Amino acid sequence: MRAVVLHAAGDLRVENHAPPGEDATAIRVRIDAGGICGSDLHYYQHGGFGTIRVRQPIVLGHEVAGTILSASKTSGFAAGDRVAVSPSRPCGHCTYCDRGLKNHCENMRFYGSAMPMPHIQGAFQDEIVALPEQCFKIAPDVPTEIAAFAEPLAVVLHGRRRAGSLKGRRVLVTGCGPIGALAVLAARDDGAEEVVVTDVIDAVLETALGLGADTAINAGVNSDWAETYSAGKGAFDVMFEASGNELALRAGMTTLRPRGVLVQLGLGGDVSIPQNVIVTKELDVRGTFRFHEEFGEAVDALNTGRIDVAPLLTQRFPVTDVVEAFRQAADRRTSMKVQLDFTT
Repeated sequence: MRAVVLHAAGDLRVENHAPPGEDATAIRVRIDAGGICGSDLHYYQHGGFGTIRVRQPIVLGHEVAGTILSASKTSGFAAGDRVAVSPSRPCGHCTYCDRGLKNHCENMRFYGSAMPMPHIQGAFQDEIVALPEQCFKIAPDVPTEIAAFAEPLAVVLHGRRRAGSLKGRRVLVTGCGPIGALAVLAARDDGAEEVVVTDVIDAVLETALGLGADTAINAGVNSDWAETYSAGKGAFDVMFEASGNELALRAGMTTLRPRGVLVQLGLGGDVSIPQNVIVTKELDVRGTFRFHEEFGEAVDALNTGRIDVAPLLTQRFPVTDVVEAFRQAADRRTSMKVQLDFTT
């Protein structure tokens, strides 16, 4: 079968691998669609991110959906069922799993992760074997390419949970890549009164407006945008920082109201933050890492059509064109979410 394997920064290959071994307790899934994530791009472009480095060949990919080829009679699934597959496989018995913090599992096996050694192989393969608890059925009218958005949507839904209720609140989203765009959808879904977005690329700002943002600001052109929203001690109750950019973070924090909440979704390098603003406004700064139960919630939102992610899917490429797919995914001016099509 085909597998998308990264050997080093810039060295991405489609290789022939043996199909996964038989496992009586697991489910064999034929992958149909796989979305290219920001972490996949970091691995490809830089060989890792932060202190995490690719130290051996690794199959990339963790945003996937497909069709079940075989399943045990006790699994609750059958051949032909279409499923979104959660890449998260916590151990269930470590300190953090026992505390209900499964996204912080000490023995996590998350698809396509170079954190541990040996690396955890990813899901950009023709077939994978998953546990029943990783699989979530897709509604008959939901295409697998839409179901493959369950993973990034789960990331945002976990971030939304960290923020608290957004009903009737004013929300700022800085950075309008796929995660920021999904944050707009999630905020609207939770009843936000107003959503304002910032970025430096007009094309993604236009997409955010189409998703329900009230106002879109090009922070590269309007460098003083935060001054307007900082008046009267701030305009926003909640900020989702999805760019990982220090300038966006610092500017956005000045626009938060006293006791506002900052949820950091974006990843970047170490940054400095305005400590006095945090103290004098009594701001809550909250990290958010992966997800657990939110994956099922994301699939439900996609199945019911409550959250429509279709406008975010810009391009699909056959697996054989994976290098071009990654090149296009890295071009924020032309692409929002790029997927690999394993059915061709």
